[in-house]
Order: sequence, then C-alpha cells, then structure tokens
Amino acid sequence: MQNVKDEDRRITEADSLYDGLETLSVKEILQKMNAEDAKVATAVAAALPALERLIEGVVERMRAGGRLFYLGAGTAGRLGVVDASECPPTFGVPPGMVVGLIAGGDGAIRKAVEFAEDDPLQGWKDLQNHGAGAQDCLVGISASGHTPYVLGALRSARNAGLLTGAVVCNPGTPVAAAAEFPVEIVVGPEFVTGSTRLKSGTAQKMALNMISTATMIRLGRVMGNKMADMLLANNKLIARGARYVARATGLSQAEAKALLVQHGSVRAALAAFNLSETS
Repeated sequence: MQNVKDEDRRITEADSLYDGLETLSVKEILQKMNAEDAKVATAVAAALPALERLIEGVVERMRAGGRLFYLGAGTAGRLGVVDASECPPTFGVPPGMVVGLIAGGDGAIRKAVEFAEDDPLQGWKDLQNHGAGAQDCLVGISASGHTPYVLGALRSARNAGLLTGAVVCNPGTPVAAAAEFPVEIVVGPEFVTGSTRLKSGTAQKMALNMISTATMIRLGRVMGNKMADMLLANNKLIARGARYVARATGLSQAEAKALLVQHGSVRAALAAFNLSETS
C-alpha cells in the first residue's frame, strides 16, 4: 500500500496552481481552466514516440487476429469504454474487437462503485471473462499510475503473453513499470486539486483517440480520409455515406444513396460501382 508521503509526491495530487477558486467569477474560472487545458496537447506531443511504439505493437497483434482491451477505473475506465464503443459504428469492426472494461462493471459507467478500483485481482478476472489470451492487447489507463485494479491486470496479462500498454499521468509509476509499452502524459496539477477527470482525463481521451484511430487506419478501415466501413445506423450516417459515394462516383445524391443502401457500406458501394464501370 502506498503511504501518504508517496501520494503527496504524485503530480496528479499536487496542489492546484490556483487558490480561492470559490471567489472567482465564472469568466475567471473559464479563463484559468482554458489556460490549463492548453497545456494538455503539449504534454501529449511529448508522449508521441511512446504512443507510436504502443500502436505499432497493437497493430501487429490485431492484424494476426488479436483484440484490444482497455481497462481502467472511474474516469479512466469510462474513457476506455467510450473509445471502444465508438469503434464498431465508426470503423465497422465487430463489437468484440475493441473492448472497454471498467472497475465495478458496466454499472460503474453511470455510478461510482466504492472501492472497486482497489481490488488487484478483479481486472484479470474481468479479462478472463472475455477469454483474453496471448494474442490480445491490454491498455491499462490510470491517471495516478497506482490503481490496483489496473496494476494487477497488467501484471497478470503480461505474464500470460498479452501485449501490454499503459496510459498514465505521473512519471515513474508502478502501472507504467508493469506495461511493456508505457505512455506517460504528465499534464501537471489539476485546476481543482486531484480532480483527474480534468486535464488528465483530457490527455487520456486524446491518447485513446490516437490509439484507436491510428490502429484502424493501419488495419485498412479508412479509405483516403473517409469512414468507408461505418455502420449505416441512422439517417445522418446514411446521408454522410451517400455524400462520400456521390463525390467519388459522380452519381447524384439519390443514386448514391440507393447504391449505398443496397450494398451496406461506402466501401462495398464503391466496389460495386467500379465493377459495373469496368464490366
């Protein structure tokens, strides 16, 4: 167990650079928060080489049929669930290809589950419930870099042969040490002391955006700059896909929409059009 002095040394627990927050006007609060948020992209930029190494490893495993698991507690866990849940509609991959796990189970997405993050064995149990094995990848997400739920899962996963990565917001943490591909994004003290849903959460969201998007691009799930395999799950997405098809083929919007709906995806519609043009 970490002692108080160790916790005090964590940058994510350091005192905010601002005090007397309750005396500030709304304008002042927004300006100061915005100034802090402006530091996040710079911190992420410093972590790009580490993110590149992690993503290259993930792509290699997923090309061979592996899956990507995100695992975290609280805000970090919710961010992983969000990123994973967006992969099927955005890139047309099966729902089980990218999986987000949160300490306390799906109920913790909406309501905090007390002490769920403190169990060092539950993370690996949750992964085993999904049949995670050596072909798969695990990215542990922990602002503090000390979360037992994440730390225990990474240690067990690495021993079992999974590719392991971590996204943390403190330097030199146990969670980072447990991962083969650690990513440290040090954003500094939070505007509200210790509230890692703020800058740390923003940094983690940016990192997960990069992990999933770069991976899916490298796996061939984007054509040019378009979501060629997105699910046609509502009228907005059908209209977007029809615009893609119309621009690529010269068809009218109505013709493009009909072709898209007939074949089920932008990629399939374009392939059918090109085949008809050459036959």
